[in-house]
Amino acid sequence: METEKKAGWFARVRKEEDGMATAEYAIGTLAAAAFAGLLLAIMKGGSLQAVLQGLIEKALSV
Repeated sequence: METEKKAGWFARVRKEEDGMATAEYAIGTLAAAAFAGLLLAIMKGGSLQAVLQGLIEKALSV
C-alpha cells in the first residue's frame, strides 16, 4: 500500500514538471543568442577585435 502511495506522488510531481524542459531550453537559447549578440557587438566595435581575432586564429591553428 505504501509503495502505491509513493508511486502516485511521483506521478503527480512528474506531471507537474512536464513543461520545465521546454522552459529550460528557451532560457538556454535566449542566453546563447544574447552571448552571440555580445560577441558580435565586441567584434564590430574594433576595440578588442585584434585580440579576439588572434585568439580565434590561435585556437583554430592547433
